[in-house]
Amino acid sequence: MAGKFVISKDKRDEYRFKLVAGNGQTIAVSEGYTTKAACVNGIESVRRNAATAEIDDQSFAAV
Repeated sequence: MAGKFVISKDKRDEYRFKLVAGNGQTIAVSEGYTTKAACVNGIESVRRNAATAEIDDQSFAAV
């Protein structure tokens, strides 16, 4: 089964989305959005940008 975006409302009455893999595991969770339209726009932004996003591995950086 393919992954999906799930939209919900949180305790602060804000909309959030999470990206859920086909096996049911949550992959990513968004910030809170004041409107559902803004939340859907956030999903569309992830769809547009994630496929070509580079990986910036900073795990080796000194702390």
